[in-house]
Amino acid sequence: MRGEAGRIATPLLDRIETPRDLWNLSIEQLQQLANELRAETINAVSQTGGHLGSSLAVVELTVALHTVFHTPHDRLIWDVGHQTYPHKILTGRRDRMRTIRQRDGLAGFTARSESEYDPFGAGHSSTSISAGLGMAVARDLLAAEGSGEDRTIVCVIGDGAMSAGMAYEAMNNAGAMKARMIVILNDNEMSIAPPTGAMSGYLSRLISSRQFLTFRDLGLKLAGQISSRLERGIRRAEELARSFMTGSTLFDELGFYYVGPVDGHDLQQLIPLLRNVREADIDGPILIHAVTQKGKGFAPAERNAEKLHAVARFDVATGEQEKSRSGPPKYQDVFAKALIAEAEHDSRIVAITAAMPSGTGLDKFAARFPSRFFDVGIAEQHAVTFAAGLAAEGMTPFCGIYSTFLQRAYDQIVHDVAIQRLPVRFAIDRAGPVGADGATHAGSFDLVYLGCLPDMVLMAPSDEAELIHMVRTAQQIDDRPSAIRYPRGPGTGAQQPAKAEALTIGRGRILREGTSAAILSLGTRLADALQAARMLEVEGLSITVADARFAKPLDVELITRLARHHPILVTVEEGAAGGFGAAVMHCLTWEGLMDRGLVFRAMTLPDRFIDHDSQEGQIAAAKLTASHIAEAIRHCLRTSFSWVNKRI
Repeated sequence: MRGEAGRIATPLLDRIETPRDLWNLSIEQLQQLANELRAETINAVSQTGGHLGSSLAVVELTVALHTVFHTPHDRLIWDVGHQTYPHKILTGRRDRMRTIRQRDGLAGFTARSESEYDPFGAGHSSTSISAGLGMAVARDLLAAEGSGEDRTIVCVIGDGAMSAGMAYEAMNNAGAMKARMIVILNDNEMSIAPPTGAMSGYLSRLISSRQFLTFRDLGLKLAGQISSRLERGIRRAEELARSFMTGSTLFDELGFYYVGPVDGHDLQQLIPLLRNVREADIDGPILIHAVTQKGKGFAPAERNAEKLHAVARFDVATGEQEKSRSGPPKYQDVFAKALIAEAEHDSRIVAITAAMPSGTGLDKFAARFPSRFFDVGIAEQHAVTFAAGLAAEGMTPFCGIYSTFLQRAYDQIVHDVAIQRLPVRFAIDRAGPVGADGATHAGSFDLVYLGCLPDMVLMAPSDEAELIHMVRTAQQIDDRPSAIRYPRGPGTGAQQPAKAEALTIGRGRILREGTSAAILSLGTRLADALQAARMLEVEGLSITVADARFAKPLDVELITRLARHHPILVTVEEGAAGGFGAAVMHCLTWEGLMDRGLVFRAMTLPDRFIDHDSQEGQIAAAKLTASHIAEAIRHCLRTSFSWVNKRI
């Protein structure tokens, strides 16, 4: 980097250990720092993979915030947390950025346990304003009793996150309370997929007059004749005008003092504005509308913001991502293909997702059936009740939501779906450990929170072929809700059937017969259960392996048979304790089989949150590999032998 007269400018980022080091830099130096910070972010993510586009959008904003506010004394709360890579670099974690999302490395999101500069952890969307309001109220209550410190509360929330009702609930509360806090709306035009719903159009009536539209259409027609680049510029100007004309009205109504829009990449604007707001004597919360560009400063990310939102390792020069090894298709793609096949013959099938069309594979369904696909934005509660309304009128809704995000809509599942026995079909993606995204995104609890609901049909395929059959099964269940849970990533390589067949509800299958012990697997641990049986066969043990297929209703006949004909029964699942294994144990108790000397062991995820790692590493940490299953059988055999000797 060269300064005046061709001199090489001194790198600034190397001199930054904490945000305090920014306080005395000039605007020009801060801009240099922002350029270096952007390059460092790109370089780091190119080596590790991770969330790129959203982090590049907030480089200047991050520099400005840490320059103006005295963190960590002032609280800086980032919504979702995947836009915080520049924040991590500036807050003493630069030397660990190449460990992000890896075992024992930095978290991909904010984490209270990681740094005092992360006052609130987040992996899910739309929590920042609620948390910030809580901190603001705590500050004021403590100050009233003389034990608090005066501090500024700043929340940074993306416009995609603003599609969630929780953000508006918090804003309504903050406005009514006249809370002293600052909310920065990071308007980068999209979250992961383009924002959905009426947010941008809420007050667009103000600029939908005949005069405005006539002028706009004339301008677009002229621009189209000149160049597509100019046409895009005019469309962007229209969007900015709409933000300017509607934002102040919407947020003022919620009790916020609206400032903006401001160019989120212009430090000459940001620094003075933030300083003014920090010192402003305003009775109530303030909202700053900052317009940013996702992927800013890295051409490949600017061209394809959705594709480079979260990336694998990539070539900095070209943006080309490291290709995954060829292998079996991902479960999400198998699900989408199966659903499309069903929809070809059932015109009532509709698909709903909550801002995850590509993540769930439903973008493929949308391409084939655009009028039957609904992305409702980051609004899982609405997605579930919306699906319930569709089901109430005779449609066949499939609601594709990650397991961890479906937790946000639990009341709707119970109240709006289950109690009314409405046939909503939940396609639960990312069930079980998810790898680098860690505990916030792990699908650990769906077997527990769905398995306790009366009349719920809960399925878990052991491979791709089973998933296809289960999509057909769910399509035919029309008198109660159902769910299919399947993991992140590629399948087992099982041959996919030419034709899907509906399974008998609540009926499992035996794949291998033995006498020494039985393994009852639910879901994709079946391959490891079979491998464990082969390992034990070498030791002279004969192992039965069964695939439960259904966590609810249970196959009582199969469970009874396994318990009566084997001294040991082990269940295996990729879910928390209290799920499938617990249900099997209850069944055994009710059937009086636990009193016959049966040794029972439920293998589940451990009773703790599993940190970010590879999926394989997380499965090993949970002790659910083939070796662990085999060792569990050996342990049960030792226990059984000891028990028999004591009885003798």
